[in-house]
Amino acid sequence: MRHAALLIGSVLFIAISAGAQINVANTDETFSQVSLVTPSGTSFSIPALPASPAGMTATAAAPMIVNADPPQYVQSVYENYRWQAYVGYEYVRFYEVPAITVNTNGFMYSLVYYLKDWIALDGELNVTHLHELNTGGWLLLGAGGPRFRWSGPRGVELWGHAMGGYSHLTPQTAFGDQHAPAFEAGGGVDINTSHRRFAYRVEADMVGTRYFSTYQYSPKVSVGMVIKF
Repeated sequence: MRHAALLIGSVLFIAISAGAQINVANTDETFSQVSLVTPSGTSFSIPALPASPAGMTATAAAPMIVNADPPQYVQSVYENYRWQAYVGYEYVRFYEVPAITVNTNGFMYSLVYYLKDWIALDGELNVTHLHELNTGGWLLLGAGGPRFRWSGPRGVELWGHAMGGYSHLTPQTAFGDQHAPAFEAGGGVDINTSHRRFAYRVEADMVGTRYFSTYQYSPKVSVGMVIKF
């Protein structure tokens, strides 16, 4: 009985010694992954990532290429208008026949469309009133043709035109017909206002007609307002 108790005690001692060695080994492995940084805190190391399987290599992602923004263009703050409408006062010194000269006053209307910045189609209507033979009458002229423009500094535009058309004269006289072909050539200057849609115009032309089997060359002047659209 004494030998049996001694044997059992020896077995228990060996088992306890083995368990203590296993616990110490685990404790050492755990503490090997812990590093004390400062007395007031601890920092845990991150386990290393597993190695890549054989045959696989890690490559860095290609950088994204971002296209630069396209260049920004600033458009002019002034808009070029293709249409111009004009209305103004008009004076014509009408040389009816060599012995008769008539002063006429009235209004002039015109409409211009610019095909390009420097050339346009020009059409106009001239309506002036006159006094002759103790009665009133009218000199009417409609014409159309090309117009040429030059844009100068400070909002000034210089232009010239040459037009052909037809005219009508009243009252009926003993000299002959009341209708005649006509032409007009001249030019003017437009002075733009601060609104850019409006301009002041001064114009001077020579009007040619053929009444009573003779030619009339009559100077014309006009002042008025231009509307652009």
